[in-house]
Order: sequence, then C-alpha cells, then structure tokens
Amino acid sequence: MLARFLDLLAELRAVTPADAEFLYDDATPEGALRLGNLRRYLELSAGATTLLVGEAPGWRGATVTGVPFMSVRELTARPGLLTGVPDGDGFAAPRDPAASWELSASIVQKACRGWPVQPLHWPVYPNHPFRAPDRATNRAPRVPEVRAGAPLAVELVRALGIRRVVAVGRKAEHALAAAGVAATAVRHPAQGGAALFAAQMAALGREAA
Repeated sequence: MLARFLDLLAELRAVTPADAEFLYDDATPEGALRLGNLRRYLELSAGATTLLVGEAPGWRGATVTGVPFMSVRELTARPGLLTGVPDGDGFAAPRDPAASWELSASIVQKACRGWPVQPLHWPVYPNHPFRAPDRATNRAPRVPEVRAGAPLAVELVRALGIRRVVAVGRKAEHALAAAGVAATAVRHPAQGGAALFAAQMAALGREAA
C-alpha cells in the first residue's frame, strides 16, 4: 500500500542539497534505524483519517528518531503514546542521540492526545535542512525543497485514504495547495504560537469525534 510512498522517499536522496540531510538511508546504521521507526510508525497509524503536515524535521526530533514530531522522549515513552502498551510502541531507540527532547514534538503530541483517532504526522519536506556547516541547527526549507517533498504528502493522502489534511504553518499550507491538496491551516507552535496551535487542534479533535 505504501510502496510508492517509500519509493518517492528514496528518490528524494538524489535531490538533497549540501545543507540538508537525507534521513532514511538504510545503508547507514542511523538511517536504517530511522527508516525502521518510520515503517513502524506508519504501521501503527494505518487507521488515521487526518494528516497533520509540518515543515521539516528538527535536529532534536525526527532527525534523531525518524518519526515526525517525535523526539526520543516520545519515542521511548512508557506506556507507548500510540498503542498504550506498557513496554512502549516498539520503536528502536538511538544509542547516543544528539538530543533527547524537542519542544515542538512535545507540543504537537500533547495537542493530539485527546483526539479519538490520532492524526498521522508528516513533514512537507522530509529532509533535515540545517545552517551549514552545523547539523545541530535548523533552517526553513526553501521553495524548491518543499516542491520536491510535497508529492510524498500527496501520496500518503492517496494511499491511506486520508479525509482531512491539516497544515502546520503557512509554508506547509502553500506547498500543499501548489500540489493540489486543500488543507486546513493551523498556527505553527514555534515563536509564541503554542497556545493558539493547541486551541485550534483541540477544536479539530472535537470535530473528529
């Protein structure tokens, strides 16, 4: 069902610029761990009807874990955030993570906790864009990068039968619109937007109930 999506993800490697990091290279231990975690996440999220689309992975979160809007703290939560299983969700934890916690991941996970069915999370640009040469930084994805990544979100909508798409921030909203996907926009939680983001997500969660 997701074979085309995974093919598109692998193809993204060829157009990754020098100041961005392709995260899912299964030829490296780190990339293989992230890809395995992403596959597990997609498996656990198969029943999602809403797709929550952010901008790009942060160096403290999905760049470490491979799972959108999930830092090591959420990845290793006991009980698991997605399954409620006492021993966790079955993800592989990185041995020496560059960071163990990300604020955006914490805010997003908390905002989705009350939803009857958890939305599927995905970034409109799946690579990690950084301010060269320091990989422990984040930068906003450029327009060509976002255009290159948007087809993956479109494929997730098609493959999983997603009924509603929510864009976190204007960059994600505009990228999805350019790809032909209408999305409900919510405030990005960064730079003082956490309270409004939480309120908007709570309202959307009530609609989904």
